Amino acid sequence: MVKKIKLPIRKLFLYLGDSPTMKLFNIIFLLTLLTSNFSFGQNFMTLSGRVNDADTNELLIGVNIIINDGETGTTTNEYGFYSISLKKDIYKVEISYLGYNTELKEVDLNADKTLNFQLSESTEQLEEILITSKTERSDVKSAQMSVNNLSVKTIKKIPVVLGESDIVKSILLLPGITNAGDASSGFNVRGGAVDQNLILLDEATIYNSSHLFGLFSVFNPDAIKDIKLYKGGIPARYGGRVSSVLEIFQKEGNNKELKVNGGVGLVASRLLVEGPIVKEKSSFLIGGRSSYAHLFLPLFDIDNSASFYDLNAKLNYRLNENNNLYLSGYFGRDFFSINDNFQNVYGNATLNLRWNHLYGAKLFSNLSLIYSDFYYGLELGFVGFKWNSGITNLNFKYDFKHYLKDNLQVNYGIHNTYYVFNPGKIEPNSADSGILEDQLVKNYANETALYIGIDQDLTNNLNIQYGLRVSNFIRLGQDEIFVYENNEPVIFDRNTLTYQEADPIDTIYQRRSKPLKTYLNFEPRIAASLSLNDNNSIKASYTRLAQYLHLLSNTSSPTPLDVWTPSGTFIKPQLLDHIALGYFLNFKNDLYSFEIETYYKKLKNRIDYIDGANLIANEAIERVILNGRGRSYGLELILRKNKGDFQGWISYTLSKSEQQTPGRTRILEDGTIYNETGINLGNWYNTPYDKPHDISIFGSYDLNEKWSFSGNFVYQTGRPTNYPVGQLDFQRVTAPVYGLRNQQRLPSYHRIDVSATLTPRKNKYRSWQGQWVFSIYNIYNRQNAISINFRQNEDTGVNEAIRTSIFGIVPAITYNFKF
Repeated sequence: MVKKIKLPIRKLFLYLGDSPTMKLFNIIFLLTLLTSNFSFGQNFMTLSGRVNDADTNELLIGVNIIINDGETGTTTNEYGFYSISLKKDIYKVEISYLGYNTELKEVDLNADKTLNFQLSESTEQLEEILITSKTERSDVKSAQMSVNNLSVKTIKKIPVVLGESDIVKSILLLPGITNAGDASSGFNVRGGAVDQNLILLDEATIYNSSHLFGLFSVFNPDAIKDIKLYKGGIPARYGGRVSSVLEIFQKEGNNKELKVNGGVGLVASRLLVEGPIVKEKSSFLIGGRSSYAHLFLPLFDIDNSASFYDLNAKLNYRLNENNNLYLSGYFGRDFFSINDNFQNVYGNATLNLRWNHLYGAKLFSNLSLIYSDFYYGLELGFVGFKWNSGITNLNFKYDFKHYLKDNLQVNYGIHNTYYVFNPGKIEPNSADSGILEDQLVKNYANETALYIGIDQDLTNNLNIQYGLRVSNFIRLGQDEIFVYENNEPVIFDRNTLTYQEADPIDTIYQRRSKPLKTYLNFEPRIAASLSLNDNNSIKASYTRLAQYLHLLSNTSSPTPLDVWTPSGTFIKPQLLDHIALGYFLNFKNDLYSFEIETYYKKLKNRIDYIDGANLIANEAIERVILNGRGRSYGLELILRKNKGDFQGWISYTLSKSEQQTPGRTRILEDGTIYNETGINLGNWYNTPYDKPHDISIFGSYDLNEKWSFSGNFVYQTGRPTNYPVGQLDFQRVTAPVYGLRNQQRLPSYHRIDVSATLTPRKNKYRSWQGQWVFSIYNIYNRQNAISINFRQNEDTGVNEAIRTSIFGIVPAITYNFKF
């Protein structure tokens, strides 16, 4: 029987508060609560529950719950929960998930019913039961597009440099995703910059995703459960970045038995331990990685050193059927030194406390309190000072997912993030240092967002997802604020046709409680999928995104020294409009899948820097920044083979990424109108991450139970750069002359990597299971250039080009184990 609720409406609205955001949030919550309880009557019943791994009790994300051979269905959310409303009837329910056996169950739904499932991995052989497994097929019916999933099992098959499985390096094999080259940090999505990617680890923001300046990513694959990359059609619950969202969830930990796994490689080792605290009720997970190549450097009389370590930890406790608590964290540090004169340390730290609660079978909620921090420290012994900078944020999130009907789901919630930006603090490192302590002015900001997203099947063949995110960013007051003549921190010299830093005419103070600048943006989202039949569909999406944070970097591959800065009086938030259109096909009984997408992105307020800009320890960064715009467009396709001993994919991207910073229009006192030159004479120019052609091929082959092989081929157009177009000779001094920005390119990038995995037959009397991975990175020793510099040969006096490469051929061996 449907429950009826009595709500003192008049009294309830007295608690909505004065904030328009809070009022709107509470109204949405109230309306959906009323709708879910009154609109469907007694003919609809709710089937809900959770899906776990049978061996570990790990909650599984994105499991397909299919009703009556695809008549309708749903998927589990980020916490393994599903809910679907159906009429009273008997249903055939299919539960399928990548790498697991598919379960079939007949359900007599004559009342609301909770039904939990436990799936076993598809490698297990069960007698007299037909085993099937979900493949990485295209989801043709859902309106969600421009999203890539990779299983951890697939990631561990992909050969990478030095044999260490790497999440970020693996997603570079997917269409629309590139980076600046070998040993470069971060990744670029559809022509976007590295700082335009929102990277979430258990909902906490990761500000730097690389160890050792890009050699490894910060994510330990042994601790990871699920990876999803949104390149477009980004749901309304995400915001704050304009290019992509990489969402990564850690495992909860095995709550049935103690398990240990790890690996030993050439430069790093890892270990992960998980097990129950209270069996089948609570569990823990703790994992760590550490590099040790620096320990061997003194043997070769090398004083330089580079190393890293990271720790992953998670606790979870099941209070009862409707309540779960999670506490997860990450801590990582990198160390780099040159003799005793240069020492560098940097890294991320996160902590997240979450509470999952079920308000009945149809309403799921998740409350999160999150701390994220990125720290950068530098010590120069020969100068006599220490330097540190970073960014810290405290985040409150309350998210709801409302399963109203089998064809209607609503997501809504509120997010609030408080930021502290430390642009830099300098202090002496010894008593006899001549350096005076100085703290650059810290910046503070607060970002609030309210969102609602709806997933609805209008017909059996038409699914739409639409929503709205409203974001409000407040740049708070600070100790020192520079004031400029005509409110212009950058001035244009008409005589030299160059931009120069303006001198402040005053300095004022504003209390932190008083807003310095406020921005309000409405970010609509809509996506639709028209299924032509069960195996192919056409999809389209439009996304509006706002980004209020900017990474100050004038390199193609960001470094830890780069500093984050908030939008404010002179730096506007980036605003993106992104449209995409695609065709999706599964054929040969899901043996193959094919996806093709085209997209266009238009970006406002993308910052660029005046010539000669100094970004390090700059207390007035607005004096070297100009606001411009960007655009990118392209075509992506991927063909996958999803089943059999041989699996893999071929992807190709044809794209263009450009930026323009036109000059401002000026009116002189005599009425004369003139235009400044802008950057690059106001013309469009290639961004540093523009790569028109990108081809990636990956394949894996399971020869037998012991041996498996994999390999990949990568080809990319060389990234844009600047070469001298001439030289000036003056009093025996030669100076290069450069042309317009990013007109030249480095040579094309390409390589082949291969690996072989040996898994010895397990001794049935021992729990230990070992595995050897042999890999060769860049098998034909291609010397891919990360830069080309020009110099004059001292002997011949002839100008010559010097190519700088990071890696040639790199063999590696890794031993993995578990017990």
